[in-house]
Amino acid sequence: MRHTQIVRLTSLIAPLFAMAMAHAADTDALPTGDALNRTIASLDTKVFDAFNTCDMKTFGDYFSDDVEFYHDKGGVQHSREAVVEATRKNICHKVRRELVGTLEVYPIKDYGAIEMGTHRFCQMDTGKCEGMGKFMNIWRYQNGQWQMTRVVSYDHHAIDTGK
Repeated sequence: MRHTQIVRLTSLIAPLFAMAMAHAADTDALPTGDALNRTIASLDTKVFDAFNTCDMKTFGDYFSDDVEFYHDKGGVQHSREAVVEATRKNICHKVRRELVGTLEVYPIKDYGAIEMGTHRFCQMDTGKCEGMGKFMNIWRYQNGQWQMTRVVSYDHHAIDTGK
C-alpha cells in the first residue's frame, strides 16, 4: 500500500473506531444488580421531589425531549414540554406523589432500565391520600445522563378506606 492509501484508510477507520469506543464506554458505565436498583431508586426520589415541590425545570430535565407519556385517565403526551405543562397545570400545589412499597427494576441491555411500582397521591392541603396507581418508566442512560423516554401510568383508582 502506498502512504496516501494508508492515510485514507486510517481517516475512514478512525471515526468508526472512536464511535465504537464511545458507545462501549457509555454502555460500560451502566450500573448492574444492586447498583442499578439504587441508581433508579435515587432517580425516582429526585424526579418526584421535583414533582412534589413544583420545580418544573428539574422535573423536566428527567424526561427526553421526545418522551411518550401514557396515562390511563389523561391520555398521551408526546414531548417533555407537554408533560411539564400538564404537571404544572394539574398537579402543582394540589397533590403530592408517594411511592408505595418497593420498586422493581430491570436492566435493558445497552440502554438503561425499566422501573415499575405503585404510587399514591395525597392532597397538599389536607394530606389525605385519595388516589393510587401503577407506573412503568423506561430510563435511558446516554452521555452520562439518565432520562425517561417512555412512561406508562395506569390503574388509577380511589383508595379504598374500608368504610
